[in-house]
Amino acid sequence: MEQITVKRGRGRPPKQLQKTPTGVGSTPSAPEFQKPNASNNNSVEGSPNGDIEMLESILPGMSSRRRGRPRKHPLENGSASGFDKPIGQENISGVDPKDLKKMKTERSLESPLRRSSRYTLSSPHSLSDVIRQNANADSVADDVKGSPFMNAVVKVFCVHTEPNFSLPWQRKRQFSSNSSGFIIDGRRVLTNAHSVEHHTQVKLKKRGSDTKYLATVLAIGTECDIAMLTVSDDEFWEGVSPVQFGALPTLQDAVTVVGYPIGGDTISVTSGVVSRIEVLSYVHGATELLGVQIDAAINAGNSGGPAFNDKGQCVGIAFQSLKHEDAENIGYVIPTPVITHFITDYERSGDYTGFPILGIEWQKMENPDLRIAMGMLSTQKGVRVRRVEPTAPAAKFLRSSDILLSFDAIDIANDGTVPFRRGERIGFSYLVSKKYTGEHARVKILRESEYHEFDIELSTHKRLVPAHIKGKPPSYYIIAGFVFSALSVPYLRSEYGKDYDYDAPVKLLDKLLHSMARTEDEQLVVISQVLVADINIGYEDIVNTQVLAFNGVHVKNLRHLADMVENCEDEFLRFDLEYQQVVSFTPCSTIVVLATKKSKEATPDILATHCIPSAISDDLKTI
Repeated sequence: MEQITVKRGRGRPPKQLQKTPTGVGSTPSAPEFQKPNASNNNSVEGSPNGDIEMLESILPGMSSRRRGRPRKHPLENGSASGFDKPIGQENISGVDPKDLKKMKTERSLESPLRRSSRYTLSSPHSLSDVIRQNANADSVADDVKGSPFMNAVVKVFCVHTEPNFSLPWQRKRQFSSNSSGFIIDGRRVLTNAHSVEHHTQVKLKKRGSDTKYLATVLAIGTECDIAMLTVSDDEFWEGVSPVQFGALPTLQDAVTVVGYPIGGDTISVTSGVVSRIEVLSYVHGATELLGVQIDAAINAGNSGGPAFNDKGQCVGIAFQSLKHEDAENIGYVIPTPVITHFITDYERSGDYTGFPILGIEWQKMENPDLRIAMGMLSTQKGVRVRRVEPTAPAAKFLRSSDILLSFDAIDIANDGTVPFRRGERIGFSYLVSKKYTGEHARVKILRESEYHEFDIELSTHKRLVPAHIKGKPPSYYIIAGFVFSALSVPYLRSEYGKDYDYDAPVKLLDKLLHSMARTEDEQLVVISQVLVADINIGYEDIVNTQVLAFNGVHVKNLRHLADMVENCEDEFLRFDLEYQQVVSFTPCSTIVVLATKKSKEATPDILATHCIPSAISDDLKTI
């Protein structure tokens, strides 16, 4: 499970979860990453319970319990159940037989999940109600556990071997994790992308089975945090009915999260209600998509487990939760529109192509003076285009200071929202995320008081500093002990830990948050470290510094740099590095100068000293 944690430390201001009005092209700040119930992680947040958690029934004079059934207290008459009963009375519950028969009839007509919702939300005010709800609780637990859809929920065992971005020629020590998943139509299984990221082996186990089946990963959707698996063994699919998807829930709808969280080996069921539906930040995907907030407990290991409505239909996938000293029971599930988009995308192309973006950053137009200055009428609404991604197709049509009025004939408000459902509004990026890569959208803008309409193709986001490398090993190049790498979010996390957004160099963070790629293949190349040798005396302290140019030529990407160095016939190798001072009033840079012939001769010995198999990564050996 991905956990969003907000904490304080070392005198820093508290981190806040804020949504900037940068639109779909923005890069949200990534809160803390957590592995899905990793076996080598002894830190446990929350209290996993392992079975149905029921709301206590509170009566005057009775102390409440945190979990489980209401505690039975002896009353003044000394009866343990609270009743003074004659010996031999057949109805020991104290409930009128007619009421008890009516209650059983009504319960039999309801689905088990609806009964669970009715139980947990009721507020008894008499002792008969307490006993009646205790009887309901036992029935709910049995009915939910016996429901057909429960057998479609599986436990996912994964062995991960992550790349070592600080030492890119090797990998980290492998570790294992447990998470959840569920079976869908077409002999397929869905789980979270972070549950099988950098996988070397994935196994699935059905409920009540002692056999683990080897699984194959068909597709991984990093942005939406969904992965699709399959199992070749026919035995795995016997006796299991696939989960059916339901519609997007509404506020206060009852949901039941099923999975295998920490705290036990058997299946766990927790219940809650839908408390919010909006576009939110996906921690693993570093993007913004539609999400559903619920108050059911979601702990490590719940990742990938389904959330069911009262009809037994899946309405979401558990994937992250919010951990904060001022917040409790805030969990998030991936809703069915996002799940359906992922599945349809795979079925269309045979692979995951991603969620498209419009490729703009935008500004709200809520200030009336700002609207007048931009030439808008009092009846016009929209948002101002701040800048356009140079690599996005929209760059051919849109300009800075255009007013975006509508998207596919749906008007955009001054705060960037559009009508969603009755009485609800949502960010217009939701309309963009419903599209598929390569599809077109009709955009209406206001430019210098004139209307323009464009048919714009939508494409995936090309980040200058990628949030993921999608399973590929990191690229590197070594010359004279200088280790060159391409900057990425996993690289920053490897170098500076989970608080990289505070501890990394300010200039690199500025590139991460605000810079845009000018070409499809542009990368930020940095000197990761300098492996000390006689050839590089005086340069030992250079670390994580961007390379701007080589011998006066701007560096486009790591492949371009390696190609220029390998084919250099000049006497010296000169690297222009970005000046590390935060505030600089004049253009300046740090330079590194090395003798070309000596540098190439010294490189093999440096590689042998540090047991590095090659001076260049496999993906760059074609230069």
